[in-house]
Amino acid sequence: MHTASTPRSIALIDVNNFYVSCERAFNPRLIGQPVVVLSNNDGCAVARSNEVKALGVPMGTPWFKLKQLAQQHGIIGLSSNYALYADMSNRVMSILRAYSPDQEVYSIDESFLDLTGFASRDLIQYGQHMRKRILRWTGLPVCVGIGSTKTLAKLANHCAKKQAVFNSVCNFNTMSAAAFDGLLGQLDVGEIWGVGRKLAPKLQALGFNTVLDLKRANPERLRRQFSVVMEKTIRELNGTVCIELEEISPAKQQIVRSRSFGYAISDYNSLAESITLYMSSAAQKLRTQQSFAGSVYVYIRTSPFKPDEPTYSNGLRIPLPNPTDDTRLLVNFALWGLRQIYKANYNYAKAGVMLGEIVPIEGVQTDLFSQMQASPKSSALMSTMDSINRKMGKESIKLASEGFKRPWKMKQGNKSPSYTTKWEDVPSMP
Repeated sequence: MHTASTPRSIALIDVNNFYVSCERAFNPRLIGQPVVVLSNNDGCAVARSNEVKALGVPMGTPWFKLKQLAQQHGIIGLSSNYALYADMSNRVMSILRAYSPDQEVYSIDESFLDLTGFASRDLIQYGQHMRKRILRWTGLPVCVGIGSTKTLAKLANHCAKKQAVFNSVCNFNTMSAAAFDGLLGQLDVGEIWGVGRKLAPKLQALGFNTVLDLKRANPERLRRQFSVVMEKTIRELNGTVCIELEEISPAKQQIVRSRSFGYAISDYNSLAESITLYMSSAAQKLRTQQSFAGSVYVYIRTSPFKPDEPTYSNGLRIPLPNPTDDTRLLVNFALWGLRQIYKANYNYAKAGVMLGEIVPIEGVQTDLFSQMQASPKSSALMSTMDSINRKMGKESIKLASEGFKRPWKMKQGNKSPSYTTKWEDVPSMP
């Protein structure tokens, strides 16, 4: 199948139905039950158990449209528990780190590993060992796909998940050329990483219906018709590595925080609380990646789904005199911007902030004449705040302007306990 004598062995490990599996790990009564996890304000289904998928429920279906189906089939709707999912993701990625020194955390539930240096092992058994350890240590089921490129690893993972013959671990590198092409001839072209539902109809219109069809395509020709990304995809399907692992995630060039409110608010103070909360979160992320921001953007808007109410939407970008990571300074600028765009007598449904012009700490150029300079006291204060919140829990220490009651916060009426982040919610034996 491969021309190289020793092909790369790239593995993609993916947690099955991640959000639902996290909920089931701490609530076994959900196992075998139809479960959906809902988006912010319990709006849409963002995760579905296999039982729900079997009922034909598409991703993103609004919960209110599922109410009748939920009553008929006992579908359980849960609010998103982001702290739980983030913590479980960190545990899985930490376990996988022991299986290879070369790891790319691709998403909250996916990780690439370079297993080329372990070619002397039976990589299918190696993958099974990963599965069993992750299941034993976290309660989460995973599938493993192995191929000579990242694109093939993603495709192998799809096969591991969908075809029982592979027992959740699929290694393309062990297949003969005939068996490999035979398998690709059974897969829809839309299953390829980077193709999906958007490009699949265009490729099918050109006669590329299966993965094998695209593998045999002329990469230069399709590059002219589509893009260089399509050329790389075809070459990766043929075993040529075009997309390397990113072991260190690049720092974000923009950091955005926004939420829809649980119910519409019209007063300035509630908006100011939400802006302070979002900016505090964004600033903490900024410090985590050891960066400074050079601009702040703040926006507010009413609901676009209520045509009978007056609508208003506005935002303002504020350039900073000097880049900073100080939560207090960033909040002050954001609130100044809010005062400029706020209008009374509107029912606001959403607000948000964005940090822009982000630069590494070592790349900051200061202004000799500016009063706004980073000081050792500021850095020490921010470091202490972050340390306390990591040790004692999120928002253990915060700015008072974030508010305390927050009646406007997003709806989470069916949120599970904070099993891994609050002592009082830690499960105990009966």
